[in-house]
Amino acid sequence: MEAGFSEMKNELQSRDALWRGIQLECQQLHTELLKIRQRKDMQEIQIKHQSSCVQLTEQQENQNGEILALAESQESQQEEQNKIRDRLYQEEQSHCSEQERMRTEISDLTEELHQKEITIATIMEKASLLERQLKMELEIKDKLLAKQQLLDFRYKAVKCENTHLKEMM
Repeated sequence: MEAGFSEMKNELQSRDALWRGIQLECQQLHTELLKIRQRKDMQEIQIKHQSSCVQLTEQQENQNGEILALAESQESQQEEQNKIRDRLYQEEQSHCSEQERMRTEISDLTEELHQKEITIATIMEKASLLERQLKMELEIKDKLLAKQQLLDFRYKAVKCENTHLKEMM
């Protein structure tokens, strides 16, 4: 049973390490998502600034290509951000289901442990009862043995007396 507990403890520790790894990966994904949002915000600021300047000068018309490139870059970053968000959501779902499975398993193991404790207690009670019965039987046998020895002694005494009486007769 101790080996089982040790095995359960090792399994729970390995799952805890896996859980911590998942949490660390989630934190990294959150950090990456924040960086992408900051870049997006900076690009939006640049785009707004550039679009207002386009109306002022003809030189700004040449920058339309750059704005388009930034918009394309922003779109690709938006797609990347969406992919990261989806991956983060999947990791969270996986994490929640793993956590629920671990809770169920811990509950099952706790129930099994409780049942084993009940079984051990029952066995201990039976062993105690058997021990008491054995002691009682030993006491009875000791008493019977003492009676038997007393009867043997009396028998030998009577036999000896009979022999003595026969000789006298």
